[in-house]
Amino acid sequence: MAKKLVTDLDVSGKKVIVRVDFNVPHKGDVITDDNRIVAALPTIRYLLENNAKVILLSHLGKVDYKKTEEEIEAAKKKNDMAIVAKKLQEYLPDNKVIFVNATRGEELEKAVNEMKEGEVVLMQNTRYEKGESKNDEALGQYWASLGDLFVEDAFGSVHRAHASTRGIPSVLPSAVGFLVEKELKFLGDAVENPVRPFVGILGGAKVADKLKVINNLLEKCDTLIIGGGMAYTFLKAQGKEIGNSLVDDEKLDYCKEMLEKAASLGKELLLPVDTVVAAAFPDPIDAEIETEVVDVDKIPADKQGLDIGPKTAALFAEKVKAAKTVVWNGPMGVFENPTLAKGTNEVAKALAECDGTTIIGGGDSAAAIKQLGFADKVSHVSTGGGASLEFLEGNGLPGVDIINEK
Repeated sequence: MAKKLVTDLDVSGKKVIVRVDFNVPHKGDVITDDNRIVAALPTIRYLLENNAKVILLSHLGKVDYKKTEEEIEAAKKKNDMAIVAKKLQEYLPDNKVIFVNATRGEELEKAVNEMKEGEVVLMQNTRYEKGESKNDEALGQYWASLGDLFVEDAFGSVHRAHASTRGIPSVLPSAVGFLVEKELKFLGDAVENPVRPFVGILGGAKVADKLKVINNLLEKCDTLIIGGGMAYTFLKAQGKEIGNSLVDDEKLDYCKEMLEKAASLGKELLLPVDTVVAAAFPDPIDAEIETEVVDVDKIPADKQGLDIGPKTAALFAEKVKAAKTVVWNGPMGVFENPTLAKGTNEVAKALAECDGTTIIGGGDSAAAIKQLGFADKVSHVSTGGGASLEFLEGNGLPGVDIINEK
């Protein structure tokens, strides 16, 4: 059944708690990428236009409570939500944005109780609370007591069962916001009802990070392309010598199983045919590096593969351009280094030229597509790397599963 949408709720005059994803990258007080704030605006504006009192909850960065008190306080200071409130006010010039430097207590309760329709309260970082990531029941109930309704619009956090994503909607009437609705539609349609040919592209460092995704996508797509560091484990599983390339020896049998599964299902599993090698991983990561291109069965014993080669890039691009549905998660190489970004760039360009539905599954792939200026040339760039991976694995999303059905 479909989940309730924010438009299904009677929000006029109500205090509506919205879990947003304002986990934005920043250097000191400067937000370096405000895309996640912008992505949340449609839901926030809808609520304000319909006379709601909007209470926003989000995390920012990490707070590791296993560390010393001094380190915990430093993490809190670094990840103060005040910088987000300032940016949000710029986007909502006609509405008052009230930042509350607290996650519970008299100051927060007073701000919420004195709210007027069309105003916004942004609470301090949810991860200032130790119980947030543990889905502490009392914390979830306390936050729920601040509002009348709950809207889940933080796709980047719905794969986590936290107090703010799972605890609050277990108490209040709930719905998903426009951002979560859009994410579920694009990813859901791509995986369950794709227009074919359907091409999946997986990259990144380790096979272990994408075990279930590989298995699930093999059953769904027509062609599965594997690049990045994880490709070398597959190449080794085929009996190729991979030199000093990154390898996950514990997953060699799994890779063999996946190669056999692809063959038995009549699916195409594409691996690199050539690779860019170097004597060592660049240090620092963007340092100049001397490379050469070799076929994957001729990788020197003292070198390691760090990007797909030009023949592979052309092969992958050809498949992508001919596809009607493409889902991409993970870069083709060490894309942070200009010399080793060519493979990722070529795949990104191919997606931009594809006339089908093209979906970027968050994380490094999203960073790469934005860096190249192609974000507006693809159908959808997911705001949640971890959540999109969970979705592609075929898993449930705790923060969505708990939301009321229509």
